Amino acid sequence: MASDIVFTRRARCRDCHRCLRACPVKAIRVHDGQAQVVAERCIACGTCIRECPQKAKAYRNDVAEAVRLLAERRRVVASVAPSYAGIYEPWERKRLPSALRQLGFAYVAETAVAAGEVAKVGAEYLRNHPDQSHVWASCPAVIGYVQRYRTKDAPLLTPVATPMVAHARWLRKRLGDDIRVVFIGPCVAKKAESERPEHQGLVDLVLTFEELGEWLAQESIKLGGCEESHFDEAADDARLFALPNGALKTAGLLTGNLGCSAFSASGFEEVEHALDLIGQPGPSRVLEPLFCSGGCVNGPAAATARNVYARRFAVEEYTSNPSGHAPPSSNDNACFLDSAMPVPAAPSDTVSEAAIAEVLAATGKAAREDQLDCGACGYASCRDKAIAVVRGMAEPDMCIPRMRRLAEIRTDSILEASPNGIVILDGRFHILSMNPAFRRYFRSGEAMLDKHISELMDPEPFLRLASSDQPHVELTVQHQRFDRVCHEILYRLGEIQQYVGFFVDITASKSDQEKLEKLRAQTIVQAQELLDHQVAIAQQLAQFLGESTAKGEILVENLVKIADKPQAPGNDPVKKWRWNTSTSK
Repeated sequence: MASDIVFTRRARCRDCHRCLRACPVKAIRVHDGQAQVVAERCIACGTCIRECPQKAKAYRNDVAEAVRLLAERRRVVASVAPSYAGIYEPWERKRLPSALRQLGFAYVAETAVAAGEVAKVGAEYLRNHPDQSHVWASCPAVIGYVQRYRTKDAPLLTPVATPMVAHARWLRKRLGDDIRVVFIGPCVAKKAESERPEHQGLVDLVLTFEELGEWLAQESIKLGGCEESHFDEAADDARLFALPNGALKTAGLLTGNLGCSAFSASGFEEVEHALDLIGQPGPSRVLEPLFCSGGCVNGPAAATARNVYARRFAVEEYTSNPSGHAPPSSNDNACFLDSAMPVPAAPSDTVSEAAIAEVLAATGKAAREDQLDCGACGYASCRDKAIAVVRGMAEPDMCIPRMRRLAEIRTDSILEASPNGIVILDGRFHILSMNPAFRRYFRSGEAMLDKHISELMDPEPFLRLASSDQPHVELTVQHQRFDRVCHEILYRLGEIQQYVGFFVDITASKSDQEKLEKLRAQTIVQAQELLDHQVAIAQQLAQFLGESTAKGEILVENLVKIADKPQAPGNDPVKKWRWNTSTSK
């Protein structure tokens, strides 16, 4: 029904699920933390748009389409919802028709003109059917909700057209079927209503007051610069349609002439309760429901910061001043009746009890007493949420109490398994909690709980942390009493006035370090001694080598001299013979 009118800006969706909690028909599917609008279930009420704090929910912007429509050079008519009287200041109302004409609209009319005729036709129908209850809805969000989600109450809907549809029919009948009709109002659901099959060809485009403001800004049209002018068609009492009881007052049905009770409800919760009542056997009643609390003046795209009651009083005051521009009445009731058939409810797969029980068990809610029904996930009960999980509309991890319980379990597991000592102190430095490692380091037991930390160690680091602006203190401390050396990191938990201390036992590594330093010193001494010894040996070798070299040089020189100089053979007979032979020659 809503096609892609309402959608999610994924980049802005931040896992808060507020839209799901607010959505009256749970048309939100959560997947991987992203809350996506399911078009098949959406009634385009705009509640999620209003509620989303990150502006992640939005509706389709049709300003560009409006510009294109006016460029066709056909006669384009603006039908302005009666709530405009509460949205704009008095001086702005007088200039709004001129601003619309500057945009290119050939004919500017108040939708309330048709609302007056709808009131007449509706009153006549109700008087002709006094023996049953009726839901007289001009709100498309209510109509969509009843037809899709409360099908048993759909027959109670009066077959009377909404003012937007009735006005479009009337304009086409009076001005020609070749015109183009643009409805302007505060409602997103009107976009969906204009696209319903039975309304095709009536309203060409729906703009919100937000979109109109954007369009005027694009064209640099300021209301303050426009001249005062009148609507081509205006209405008086029918402007009350924008308020609770407005249709009933316009139709004169609050005087008791019907012989039955007539009342109005605004806001989803009120509407829900009113439908519950009117659908029960009992006296005949007439219900006028409005989906937005406070009526149409509080629509999701009203584009005003004015107090909602100020808007309401502005409409009532404006209605009391006759405009003098109302067109002649119509005797053609066909324009104002609507025999649209109910739309089938959104498809929903049948969910077995076994599947529901499986999800409840997996999330720790098998027992009824564990089903808190807190509604934090967005569903009214744990069972409803389990059904949504089975249908693929929700995730198991959306349960905040469960996730908190798992986080606590994981935290406890980390504390218990940590090899480092962890202690938590209150604002007066009394021990709140100790993990097993801390108990072992400082030989402590349950008796130390609620005792001051000074009974185990010097509290000065904690006191220093408390008196400083630093988020943490880091130091190494020797606890002689316990024969331990610890590297300590102390943190302040400012929001809850607590302190956390992490103690890393470095006793063994400290001892090893001292041994290493001693060994290093001994090694240096021994290395120096070895070096000195090697130098001495080198010097001695050098001296010895030097003396040996000198003696060798003398010996060689003598041998050379002997070799160069002839010598007598001495007593050797061979040498003598050789000598004599050589000399005789």
